[in-house]
Amino acid sequence: MILVTKWFGVFLCDDTKIVNKRLMPKDAKLIAEKLAMMQRGSLLPEELEISKDVKKLRVSERRQSELGRPMMFDSSFIKAEQYGFTEELMRDTMLRLGKLRTSEPIPRDKSLVQAIRHLDDVIESCNLMNERLHEWYGLHFPELGDHAKERKYCDLVARHGERSGIIEELGINIESIGSEMDTADIKAIMKLSDTLCKIYDDRERIESYISGLAKEVAPNMCTLLGDALAARLISSAGGLERLASLPSSTLQLLGAEKAMFRHLRSGKKPPKHGMIFQHPEVHRAPYWQRGNISRALAGKALIAAKVDNYKGEFIGDVLLEEFSKKVEDIKKRYPEPPKRSAPKDKQKAGRKAGQRTKRKK
Repeated sequence: MILVTKWFGVFLCDDTKIVNKRLMPKDAKLIAEKLAMMQRGSLLPEELEISKDVKKLRVSERRQSELGRPMMFDSSFIKAEQYGFTEELMRDTMLRLGKLRTSEPIPRDKSLVQAIRHLDDVIESCNLMNERLHEWYGLHFPELGDHAKERKYCDLVARHGERSGIIEELGINIESIGSEMDTADIKAIMKLSDTLCKIYDDRERIESYISGLAKEVAPNMCTLLGDALAARLISSAGGLERLASLPSSTLQLLGAEKAMFRHLRSGKKPPKHGMIFQHPEVHRAPYWQRGNISRALAGKALIAAKVDNYKGEFIGDVLLEEFSKKVEDIKKRYPEPPKRSAPKDKQKAGRKAGQRTKRKK
């Protein structure tokens, strides 16, 4: 027996024979509500009722896997018009379903995805404007780049403009080789610096918001990976639910898609890690240990993502402790880099030389 659910009803089939059925009410609003339940991954009351007491049940959707084993099934022989469901009713149902789903509350992890992408846009704008400021103000005071960086640089320029005031505040004894600039040009640069300072403030606010939201959405992942890395993994996957459904090998390589495609296209070495390289245990480790540590971290991160997605108990501290023990074990097992074998061409040349020596003897 196989369980098949259509938009107009639930059917229990034996090959192409319909053994039992539960039809939907011929009301577009009620059908739309049931279809919305299905899209959220829930089981319908009709499915539970019709599958009751059925042994060795198979299902046609992964959503129904708790009722039986999923399998491919051609259900094209079950047609809506056979049961009085018209195309007009289907069209009205789908319109109501669309309105119903779009009006649902937005999951917090979707906001996290957008916040990370907004942060990336802000960082890109910040870098472009910072580069422009250094190039423009460097005509007047090129030495400032050696004494101030990023936020401090633009703050000094925004408040003083003229290099004499900056030199006095920094307390340095320097004779600049920069050119003199008109007052109007200095004021234009000060406005650019002031705008850049506001962007730096906005960047700090976004980072603080992302940190708080990530701890709320994925506390286990944040404990294991840190707020920033957990948020970026969720954003790269497109959401927490999507991340929790990935295999650990895919999670390990998130962010290294270009390197992976280059490996598949040209046969170059495959990447060992993606953005999880940002984790301290990975990027501080010697190169020959990073692959194993990345694999262990990806496995624990996937467990954390599943627990966070399905609202399980907090186990972040346990996962972090297990990962730390695994890292210690890897460092003990592989303390030295592996010995590199000779290239195949040299090995062949060595064999041929040995054969010549034997012939001469």
